[in-house]
Amino acid sequence: MKTTKIAIFKGKKVRKTIYKNEWWFSVVDIIEALTDSTQPSKYWTAMKA
Repeated sequence: MKTTKIAIFKGKKVRKTIYKNEWWFSVVDIIEALTDSTQPSKYWTAMKA
C-alpha cells in the first residue's frame, strides 16, 4: 500500500494550495504541527523578530 502522507502531520490540519504548479503551505499550520504550540501565530511572530 502506497502512503502519500507525512507521518508527523498525520491527524493535523495543514492548509495548502497549488499556485503556479507549486505547493504552498500555511507556515502557522506547519509550526503548530511541529511544535504542538497553543499559539502558533505568536510563535511565528517571535521567530520573525
